[in-house]
Amino acid sequence: MSTLKYISKYPQQVKDQVIQLVEDHKLSDYLLNKYPTTHPYVNDKSLKEYTVSIKNEYIKRSAPLSQVMYDPKIHVIKNALGLHTVISRIQGNKLKRKNEIRVSDVFRKAPEAFLRMIVVHELAHLKEMEHNKAFYKLCCHMDIDYHQLELDMRLYLTQLALVGDIY
Repeated sequence: MSTLKYISKYPQQVKDQVIQLVEDHKLSDYLLNKYPTTHPYVNDKSLKEYTVSIKNEYIKRSAPLSQVMYDPKIHVIKNALGLHTVISRIQGNKLKRKNEIRVSDVFRKAPEAFLRMIVVHELAHLKEMEHNKAFYKLCCHMDIDYHQLELDMRLYLTQLALVGDIY
């Protein structure tokens, strides 16, 4: 099943459970029972406020965010769900650094838990650039259920690929 591309790296046991949910047409029921509502952060301004509040709670000493926005092109072009970029510019004899976070437009109308997982992931890149042990430890510090949310978010993307929106 090409629609299982989002969970291809998971153990076969997990894949078998997902295949069973898909075949029984119960994947959307699972997601709706666990995540019944969407979040209110539908514009770039509210997304930035949400992201900055999480950043200020967990990683205060990191560089400020210059821009946080939804980007409709990310999922299609970059095959990603969120992007963090660091732009360095020389101003006089100082090096200025700007941090930006872009979130795929897919999450504009998704459960808050999935948006939080993406935001936490991108914020963790402010401290740890690589996907290593320290990176995932920081993600789990910001959201204790990070790994479960990542799996459920991948199930959500699988559902979107199969039949489209469920909310």
